Amino acid sequence: MNQENSLFAAHALLPGGWAQNVLLRWDAQGCFTSVQADAEAPQGVMQAAGPVLPGMPNLHSHAFQRGFAGLSEFRGQAQDSFWSWRNLMYRFAARLSPQHLEAIATWLYIEMLEAGYTSVCEFHYLHHQPDGQPYAPDSELSLALLRAAKTAGIGITLLPVLYQNSGFGGLPPGDGQKRFIRSTDNMLRLLEALAPACAAQGAALGLAPHSLRAVAPDALKEAVQGLHALNARAPVHIHIAEQMAEVNACLQWSGQRPVAWLLDHMPVDARWCLVHATHMDDAEYAAAAASEAVAGLCPLTEANLGDGIFDLPRWQAGAGRWGIGSDSHIGVNAAEELMVLEYSQRLQSQQRNVAASALQPHVASHMMLAAVQGGAQAAGRNVAGLAVGQQADCVVLDGEHFALAGLPVAEQLDSHVFASSRSSAVASVWVAGQCQVEQGRHTLNRSAQQAFVAARSELLA
Repeated sequence: MNQENSLFAAHALLPGGWAQNVLLRWDAQGCFTSVQADAEAPQGVMQAAGPVLPGMPNLHSHAFQRGFAGLSEFRGQAQDSFWSWRNLMYRFAARLSPQHLEAIATWLYIEMLEAGYTSVCEFHYLHHQPDGQPYAPDSELSLALLRAAKTAGIGITLLPVLYQNSGFGGLPPGDGQKRFIRSTDNMLRLLEALAPACAAQGAALGLAPHSLRAVAPDALKEAVQGLHALNARAPVHIHIAEQMAEVNACLQWSGQRPVAWLLDHMPVDARWCLVHATHMDDAEYAAAAASEAVAGLCPLTEANLGDGIFDLPRWQAGAGRWGIGSDSHIGVNAAEELMVLEYSQRLQSQQRNVAASALQPHVASHMMLAAVQGGAQAAGRNVAGLAVGQQADCVVLDGEHFALAGLPVAEQLDSHVFASSRSSAVASVWVAGQCQVEQGRHTLNRSAQQAFVAARSELLA
């Protein structure tokens, strides 16, 4: 046995729940070959500093928006909303260069790793130069994101965004959207061009039709068919039913709510991720869950933008699959996303421990396992936890952290999620069998942070 490709944990959260004395082994490609519980600790094998968790996939990211986080927390009009925030975000996006994007994304991906994320689904809609003309090569901004992920050492699913209209019924795009626009044929050519680069670093490649308001029905159908002709398993992510204004506009346009329209007109299945899906009625909850699509929940961003509250118990009652994303990156913390998701359910239902289950009464354990499974499905990559055949992605908590020390293991995870007082209990993070974070820090933390601050300062000058 190669001792360097092994880790021994007194406690590890396996797909079936907590296990003791777990020996994890992986091969040279960074894939688990053995996950053995109740094992003896071999001599020379690295000992985990605390409980070992599966790496968390971040299923929804707009990397460039990390540079804008915190810059819209003032009242600019009588009733601020998602739509007024979007106008400010467009103004920020208009100035970004490929160099700015790469610096922002590299720092963001390092933040993600330090916060317990081991892979990211990048919903990438900033394609062109500020005047709307393509770069040379046309894939320049996509390649900047791939380079950032490789530098940081995080797994990535790249999701170029198809964006064509500014509203339902094919309304023409506005000036703030001209960096986003692609024809359907142009998007499919971009996907073909990006496939070799993604394959070279083990990245997945999918497609993100931005929303029903931004892509007309015929273009949506043609794009999804074209994607799956290139790769029948490729993931499809779409923003949907995030805001009531969108729901009402969709009703006016089609006579149907957004999720109902999508399910009736597109082949929604396990390859799809319905990002937000905040505002659904009973029939939509039931039908969307039955489709096996993943609900992409972004609790911190949804709270920050005033989107509303997803009804998690109703979704879970239909065996719906879900995962978490950090979206606009107002916060970058996997544990905090889970905490805010659970707290939103408590506020809505006036009950406690809403996301627990009969099989897994500890809220954090149940949520962690569900989010890893759903996130892996949405990513279209083998990152579904501590199991043979999955990528060797794991997070080791610091068992001596004040919030964890002396507690039973399930309570340690509960405390990591709910009681760490915004101080991180993450000790180390492994991606594909490579240690990317040690003692809570990435080796590139300082230099990447400085490059991020410099890029943001240039953009705000």
